[in-house]
This record gives sequence, C-alpha cells and structure tokens, in this order.
Amino acid sequence: MDTIGPINNRISRFFIDVDARNWSSVEAALTGRVHLDYSSFGAGEPVDLTPAEITTAWKALLPGFDQTHHQIGNALIESKEQKATARVHVTATHFIDGAEGGDIWVVYGTYDIGVVHEAGTWKINKIKFNFKFQDGNLELPVLAQTRADEKSEE
Repeated sequence: MDTIGPINNRISRFFIDVDARNWSSVEAALTGRVHLDYSSFGAGEPVDLTPAEITTAWKALLPGFDQTHHQIGNALIESKEQKATARVHVTATHFIDGAEGGDIWVVYGTYDIGVVHEAGTWKINKIKFNFKFQDGNLELPVLAQTRADEKSEE
C-alpha cells in the first residue's frame, strides 16, 4: 500500500488551504485535537487544540496579509501502519502591498508533522515548526495584526 503519496498530498493540501483561507478544509485535515508547537518562533509552550481553535487563531492574523504563500518541499516521510511523521522544509512568504518598510516578510524553517490514518483518510495530529531565520520587513506581522483587527470590527 502506497502511503507516501497520500500523506504528502494531505500535507500539501493543508498548506494550500491555509493560504487560500479555506478554513473548513483546513479543519477537515486535522484530528479532533492537534499538538501545535511554535515555541521555536517565540509563541509560548506547545498546546493541544481543536481544529476550530487553531483556525480561530489563524483567522485573527492571516487575513491581515494581502497574501501568504507556504512553499514546502524536501519531504522526508516515515510511515508505519496507521501513523506517519513528515519533516518538510518551508518558506513562508507574507505580503502586504505598499507596506512601509517593504511588502514582504519571509520565514524559513522546517515542520515536523504527525499524521494518522483515521476514518479512511490521513489526518494531521501534530504540527511543530522549527524556526531557522527570517528576512524582509519584520514589522509586517504587526501591521497584519492591526489590519486583521480592523477587518474583524467591520
């Protein structure tokens, strides 16, 4: 049974859907609770969250950018029975047209992603980001947060 292709597709589709703000599809790609760890990027301790809690947090920031683009590659996938782990390299580009200080902020790193075969499909149960470095306008996240807050008040 080929598991590598479906696992790679699940992970790719997940990031494509995040960038497209297709939140229902993002939530459907996740198990009932997901271990989320962005501690290497200064986001506090790892937490276990529901898919809705994850997308609620992401909805509070990502719409503040005009565009985001998560380019993943170099996937190393290890699968055993109904579980797998994947390490993928990521370049996450964030864009706000005409932003003072520059339009682009880019974050580089890797993701360790856990997946399990559940109800006939592969679902993500762990997302750990391993920060390497960033480049571009480091103030863009602050501007995006302000813009996202203004959009939510409308």
